[in-house]
Amino acid sequence: MAVIDAHIHTNFTDRFYQPGKVMDSKAELAAEMKRYNVVGAVSMNHADDAYADLSDLNVVQCVGLPAKVDAEKLEADLASGRFRCIKIYLGYVHQYAFDPNYEPAYRLAEKYRVPVVFHTGDTDSRKAKLKYADPLTIDEVAVDHPNVTFVLAHAGNPWIESTAEVAYKNPNVVIDGSAFLIGKLQDYPPETLETYVVKPLRWIFGYVNDPTKLMFGTDWPLTEIGPYLEVFKRAIPKEHWQAVFHDNAARVYGFDRQPTAK
Repeated sequence: MAVIDAHIHTNFTDRFYQPGKVMDSKAELAAEMKRYNVVGAVSMNHADDAYADLSDLNVVQCVGLPAKVDAEKLEADLASGRFRCIKIYLGYVHQYAFDPNYEPAYRLAEKYRVPVVFHTGDTDSRKAKLKYADPLTIDEVAVDHPNVTFVLAHAGNPWIESTAEVAYKNPNVVIDGSAFLIGKLQDYPPETLETYVVKPLRWIFGYVNDPTKLMFGTDWPLTEIGPYLEVFKRAIPKEHWQAVFHDNAARVYGFDRQPTAK
């Protein structure tokens, strides 16, 4: 089965990344993609990350937004075709998704037909403020911008019930199920994988009741692609693997088209 990983990072520090002890390098990413038949991936950039062309790996890149949106720069990034999505780091940036500062980004997302990805749920920083990363807050922007596709990264974990409801209610909201656990999954007891990955993802999939709403993602290099893929499969009925592990990300991130302004 061909797979698209809808959530990775490509800073490539060329060091072993903790806690998964994955070599954070382009060569390692390429090797894992080949090993597990990952035919494409979506890289989540931060605002200060330098752009590097990864088209040889079929990696689509999201432009990360700072606290203050520079609409002119953002439009140039989207118009260039280098970036095919927008990433907003809720929680890390102390603003709600409905902050007026983000309105230019949503207008440009509609113009260039690119999705907006929100970090939702738990954060990896004590300086982050969790109230801004509550997935329930995305309902407001989804209603106000019905022509923009919004992605709830990490499924808002641990607030998966709010995530599922927002996606169920709003036709323009989808979910990526990345980073429910990080590190070497082989080191976790089977019951831990079942409790904290399989059961929550299975519940989300069942509640939303729409196989087009959930995408596979890992958050590589926080964890290896293969082990997370195998655990994720256990949550999804086999007849829906094609949608969840490939087709949904291909559609949302436009792997089959070049972005154009409306």
